[in-house]
Amino acid sequence: MDLLGQLPAFLLAVLLISASPGPAIALILRRAALRGFRRTVPVVLGLEAGLYLWALLAAAGVAALVAASEVAFVVLRVVGAVVLIVLGVRAWRTAWRERRAATGAPAVQALETGPTGEAGRGSGWRAFSEGVLVQLANPKAAVFMVAFFPQFVPAGSPVFQTTALLAAVQVGLETVLYLSLAASVSSAGGWFRRPRIRRRLEAVSGTVLVGLGLRVAATSH
Repeated sequence: MDLLGQLPAFLLAVLLISASPGPAIALILRRAALRGFRRTVPVVLGLEAGLYLWALLAAAGVAALVAASEVAFVVLRVVGAVVLIVLGVRAWRTAWRERRAATGAPAVQALETGPTGEAGRGSGWRAFSEGVLVQLANPKAAVFMVAFFPQFVPAGSPVFQTTALLAAVQVGLETVLYLSLAASVSSAGGWFRRPRIRRRLEAVSGTVLVGLGLRVAATSH
């Protein structure tokens, strides 16, 4: 079957994968609710840049080596777990600082970084880097890419170029879906950013991220 014949099944698979709960969805929901749509865009772009890089590594055979190597898999697993747990702890700290500020306790750091707990300068690049790091530090991404794309590369087609093309389609579709999700969530941002709701959302999102980090830490081949 040629590439066009494979495309409907590929798009359906991408839609199902994109809607699956995981670190990407957790990051996007938290960011959109607390920071708004504009500040969520860099996170989405970072996640998709990391995804595309994994796809190219899979096409080049690097991801297969990572997936097959116990040492590389463990290193990625530990790094991925640490990244998610750190993000979760940061959310907990933000909730704790804002709770102290609400009760009149000193909150110097919160005042320095603003009501969202994030400085304005360079925050876009930090958000982009955060998205890239979360995606690249996911050991399951290597395994997934190795197993996923070869199913849709027609026999006789150049593997690298075809995988790069399919990955670009996936990135484009996921970007539209994730930005639409971010826009929907941020439209209710006024409610989410009420001090009491924001503190609870930070605490809940921190718990979710730490839980995802622990799940990654427990992941096996």
